[in-house]
Amino acid sequence: MDLSLPHIWLIIGLLMLFAELVSVVLVFAFFAIGALLTALLAALGIAPDLDSQLIAFSLTSLLSLLFFRKKARQLLDSRGKSQEYNEYAGETAMVIKDIPATGEGRIFYRGAEWTAISANHSPIEAGSKVVIRRTEGIKLIVEES
Repeated sequence: MDLSLPHIWLIIGLLMLFAELVSVVLVFAFFAIGALLTALLAALGIAPDLDSQLIAFSLTSLLSLLFFRKKARQLLDSRGKSQEYNEYAGETAMVIKDIPATGEGRIFYRGAEWTAISANHSPIEAGSKVVIRRTEGIKLIVEES
């Protein structure tokens, strides 16, 4: 079985996509774009010889990396934050240790003690009822109800 240059570029592109799935660096995807576009250019006859294909691969990989990596990174980062765990939002809890304006206190919620931070940076005294607004890791951000 003879492989033509477009087939080889296609295989390289697919291997780069697989490498991106295995890694977390968001670089291999742009080499995959370069290889797949080079395969297309070679199949269409726009880049007929190996030299022109190497130039096409280098340029398309570099340009896609320069123009799209920052945007892709922002998209992936924002996607992770929007899927944050917010089951507790809107629920009521009881403050069991004063929550200072800029520090941490403790609340009792669902049978357990939780670390809590004031959402609007105002102190909340023990015995007060609070509403959970969101979570930040294992800390609950609350405000007095």
